[in-house]
Amino acid sequence: MSVPLDLPELTPDEVAHSAALVEHIRAAIRKAGGWIDFAQFMQLALYAPGLGYYSAGARKFGAAGDFITAPEVAPVFSRCLAVQCAEVLQHLGTSDARILELGAGSGVMAAGLLAELERQGALPAEYLILDLSADLRERQQATIAQAVPHLLDRVHWLDGLPDEPFTGLIIANEVLDALSVQRFAIRQGEVNALGVSDEFGQFVLAEVRGGERLVAAVRQIERDAGVTLPDGYESELCLGLAQWLAGIGASLARGVMLFVDYGLPRREYYSLERTRGTLLCHFRHRFHDDALARVGLQDITAWVDFTAVAEAATAAGFEVAGYTTQAHFLIGAGLGDFVANVEGLDLVHRLNLSRQAMVLTLPGEMGERFKVIALSRDYDAPLRGFATRDLRHTL
Repeated sequence: MSVPLDLPELTPDEVAHSAALVEHIRAAIRKAGGWIDFAQFMQLALYAPGLGYYSAGARKFGAAGDFITAPEVAPVFSRCLAVQCAEVLQHLGTSDARILELGAGSGVMAAGLLAELERQGALPAEYLILDLSADLRERQQATIAQAVPHLLDRVHWLDGLPDEPFTGLIIANEVLDALSVQRFAIRQGEVNALGVSDEFGQFVLAEVRGGERLVAAVRQIERDAGVTLPDGYESELCLGLAQWLAGIGASLARGVMLFVDYGLPRREYYSLERTRGTLLCHFRHRFHDDALARVGLQDITAWVDFTAVAEAATAAGFEVAGYTTQAHFLIGAGLGDFVANVEGLDLVHRLNLSRQAMVLTLPGEMGERFKVIALSRDYDAPLRGFATRDLRHTL
């Protein structure tokens, strides 16, 4: 895949912003001796303070941004997620339970969750949001203030993870896919690391012999998937996932973590047919796989290896309490009830609700590509979102 020819032209401000980040990355390449691995490049492109895609102020979510998430395209998504959260909060049975949302985007999901949790009589003591972008924090606050102004005082924005472990839930929609990944290639049976160099003022992909950690991880993937990856095979893996998840999980003393994202179990992720991996870049609702273009102005993502998530969770002291497709999770969490309960709604709203349900559940839309995984600690009750179809056996 190459960069689409119909990408919108950049404004002078965008050009200047990208140039500043490019120079910042060039300095990192020089400091490293002329080459950085792809994970470091992706981390800088997305999260360099004040310059990275998620750290700067450009609009990213919604029709005016680069992509639209499920809570924005279909508000009923947040209502269903709230039903699952309410079940957990009620089972925990404590008045000081909290919800921590990671990467709250535009704030639409937080607003929808709070509104439905109030209807369910299951509001948490606090709704915490951890987001790196000051611009997004402002947008989240405005969104919540407009939708549920009387609940704004329950919402608190954090600069880092909570100082003390809490009881409740940690939730994240489309966060795992934005974790920095290492890319690799198989060359004559050996594992090479793909990275970035600066040649004559241009970023180029370059590869070196893979380090011990990368090689061991790729060989483990081959054993787990029951394959020998052929020459020319390229893909990615998140070497930092276990440490990241352990850090996040340390904040939860008791309760459930829910992650929603697009991805696959390991055997499917590293199939022999998927020879170029899953890396995708998003810019103004167009996608391509050239991560070196429009640096700092486009999102860079990779599909999630949910087997790796399960392994990291187990190592961090969690149990995998459920894993299924988004479609089955939403159905289990009451999507059918919301769609059927149309009393008092006019025809336009009824049709809109049906359209939302189709987008969220159809295999050709989000229904099969997106998965939901639940990770629990000191929580022994079943989760209704996984009652209709539990796919843990595929991990």
